[in-house]
Amino acid sequence: MTVPTYQPPRRNLRRAASALRKLLANGDDTTQVFVIMRALNGDLGPKHFRRLLATPGGARLAYQRVELADRFSDPAFIASFAPGTVGAAYRAFLEETGYTAAGLADISNLDGAPLIEHPYAWFGRRTRDVHDIWHVLTGYKADETLGEAALVAFSYAQTGGLGWAFIAAGAAAKSLKVTGNALFARAVWEGYRHGKRAAWLMGEDYEALMHEPLDAARKRLGIAEPVAYRRAQVALGEQMASYASAGKTAAA
Repeated sequence: MTVPTYQPPRRNLRRAASALRKLLANGDDTTQVFVIMRALNGDLGPKHFRRLLATPGGARLAYQRVELADRFSDPAFIASFAPGTVGAAYRAFLEETGYTAAGLADISNLDGAPLIEHPYAWFGRRTRDVHDIWHVLTGYKADETLGEAALVAFSYAQTGGLGWAFIAAGAAAKSLKVTGNALFARAVWEGYRHGKRAAWLMGEDYEALMHEPLDAARKRLGIAEPVAYRRAQVALGEQMASYASAGKTAAA
């Protein structure tokens, strides 16, 4: 069988830096995340695919090459999860945020290219498609800068992708400058440490994982409680409320 040619994007630090500036200026500009990933993480496919093959059950996953964006977009699959499971928490996540796996896949396709039928490209899509499941597993919220920054630090520890480190470091540095305290940066560092200590989540069978009880899955995978993150959530929320109150007083 002839394997299709796959040429990963070359590392481009200048393009990544430009995209990071845009992302830090507008946290909702998700497209810039994928620009950074393409600029800095494009060479990880072979390494991670080999690691998957060496993981128990990994060869079967590689043989099946399920497109998780399609699976996670199947209403019947999403509706099948029992209360208390990872899948039920993911279903609640989708309902709360309005996000979809298909929507994330669309945003990531920067040039509108057709799907590349290659194992390394498939693994890259798999990495993208489990991002929101990792929000559920780690407890880092997706609709806040702090939660995303903590999760990208976790993702760097899990994948070694420099793009994740680039975003995490940029967000932490911006927070230090804006708030004058290190709570945000400590939460990001905690995300990295938790990612290093956890099992390698890319080797999981996600169709099976979604049916596991959430607490049991976290314990099995070694995902610790995000203590520093929650502390920063409260403190930074109070700080922002104080700023808003002060602004209203000054306006009056």
